[in-house]
Amino acid sequence: MNTKTTSEAGSLKRGVVLLKLLATAGARGCPLSELSEKSGMPHPSAHRILKQLMAHRLVAHHGETHRYRLGPLAFELGIAGSTMYDVRDLCEPAMAELERATEDTVYLVLRSGFEAVCMHRREGSFPIRTLVLEVGSRRPLGVGAGGLAILAAIAPDERQEIIQRVAPALPLFGKLNESALREACEQTVASGVAVIQNRVSLGVTAVGAHFCDSMGQAMGAISVAALSQRMTPGRVRNISERVRAAARQVELSLRAPVAGWTAGR
Repeated sequence: MNTKTTSEAGSLKRGVVLLKLLATAGARGCPLSELSEKSGMPHPSAHRILKQLMAHRLVAHHGETHRYRLGPLAFELGIAGSTMYDVRDLCEPAMAELERATEDTVYLVLRSGFEAVCMHRREGSFPIRTLVLEVGSRRPLGVGAGGLAILAAIAPDERQEIIQRVAPALPLFGKLNESALREACEQTVASGVAVIQNRVSLGVTAVGAHFCDSMGQAMGAISVAALSQRMTPGRVRNISERVRAAARQVELSLRAPVAGWTAGR
């Protein structure tokens, strides 16, 4: 057995483990002690592999806080990968099924930093349509059912940072404020779906559920918006179940291999 090859394969595996941990750490990054504990690696081994990843710009190190986070090459690789996988195509079957079942407008929003971006929508067959979001429009996370579903699914510490960051813009959306947004997140966590009624758009009720990437990070949401008079308590419960099912379907699609290509698990 080639000892060098075996050692290199082991280092690669451990490097991937560290990159996955950093991918879930966000902009603040992680200290070496936390990375060592979560990965199960001794400090010297984790430090050695981090230095190797830094040499290839996959990891960055902050000289004052001594925390590590993903480096610029990780961002560049993510941009390159995004041109090969269109999330809209992956979400289309779930959105189409939801639109047929509800006859109302279905939206896809994705997280972009502190904002939720509308990437796609399907207009239902009900004569009076609720077109509250244009494709390409951006709103602070937490505004709208999709953005609220995403925000509520983010870890509490990061969620609070986001709420503080977007707080100055909240009064522009139905007199929403920091306290109300925090409470809405707690309600969403408790119920498993985000429900917004007459808050951002008068006469409109929307229900949204988040979906996660392969590392368990909330990356987007599917939502349904309809006239409030159509959204009886029973119908809200029914749509809540449907948007949750749609979100789970999207997660399965994100993990499925692309036809003709084989990806490791």
